Amino acid sequence: MPRILFTSWYTGMGGGETDLLTLAEALEASDFECQLLLPRDGQLGQRWRQAGRRTHFIRYRGATTWFLPAIWARLGVVSRFVDLLKRERIDLVHADYHTLPMIAPAARRARVPLCWTVLGWWFRPKPWQRAFFRGLPTAARSKAIRAGFLGDPPFMPADQLPVIYTGVDTRRFHPRQDGAALRRELGLSQDALVVAMAARFQRVKGHHTFQAMAEQVLAESPQTQFIIAGADVFGVAADQRYREEILERAKSSAILRDRLRYIGFRDDVEAVYAAADVFVCPSDFESYGKANLEAMACGKPVVSSRRGGPSETILDGVTGFLVESGDADAMAAMVLRLLREGDLRHQMGRAATEHASVRFSAGASAAAQKRYFDNLLRLS
Repeated sequence: MPRILFTSWYTGMGGGETDLLTLAEALEASDFECQLLLPRDGQLGQRWRQAGRRTHFIRYRGATTWFLPAIWARLGVVSRFVDLLKRERIDLVHADYHTLPMIAPAARRARVPLCWTVLGWWFRPKPWQRAFFRGLPTAARSKAIRAGFLGDPPFMPADQLPVIYTGVDTRRFHPRQDGAALRRELGLSQDALVVAMAARFQRVKGHHTFQAMAEQVLAESPQTQFIIAGADVFGVAADQRYREEILERAKSSAILRDRLRYIGFRDDVEAVYAAADVFVCPSDFESYGKANLEAMACGKPVVSSRRGGPSETILDGVTGFLVESGDADAMAAMVLRLLREGDLRHQMGRAATEHASVRFSAGASAAAQKRYFDNLLRLS
């Protein structure tokens, strides 16, 4: 049974970490043993262990985008990584970006094949890093991410970076009728029209655009309710300041105060989708937009900014609507249309479920990832 060591410098639970748990579960069904390397314990490590998987903790500092490959390869922690790979008889390493400059030289010394997946368009290599990245098997989470990583002009051929979309666990995310529980918890009437968002507090996620959209919708549909799930899960100071700014603006707005609820991080985010009639993604840019796919799998039409991944996953006019980033007017118009036209809303919801469950299921993603891993193991 091949042993794969995944690495993650992040220890909280965000979209990428949820994807990792989903992938590990799917790979285990294909006879892979999945282990995890973290710098410290946290929500991700706890969830990993709850599934009965092995977790290793080695203290290290995650690399920034300015790292110098030759210097990071000489850090003392590299030897500790080598010892781990040999002791655990690891067959393949799948690294995250922030661990890559240390685990890549460790894997070479231990003669273990390594790959990594680009999860963010902002990880664009500096000139002194390009040779390092050209030598690593790499996949991208979306075409938008691949384009951002390679730059213009690209520093290496795009066909060397296959796109492997992460999938949605359709056993968890599917149309359901239990949205009433969350509505009761929040004091919302069962016949209220509800618009939802789910994202951590970060300016790029567009909470300010969502609030501007909500104010316009409420001007024409004053009984509409809005809920936003998510928190500043990584404790970044700028994100915390943004959170305070957004919450203060919502509290001080007479029109939003009684219609918009921030409900924090939810382990049961599927309940948020179930309670909603329309899901909105107001991000300035989404590398992929996993929440959009989760909402679609749950049978909800999505109104999203188009820049980045959403243009690859949402069928405009079929499973939802795409608008330009930051255009609260256009977003409000599409939300109002879906709230007013119940038949269209339900039709798009059904199309969204089919699209997400067929094209972007966890099973389809795991099968593509397994083929990629099998090929690397075969070539090693």
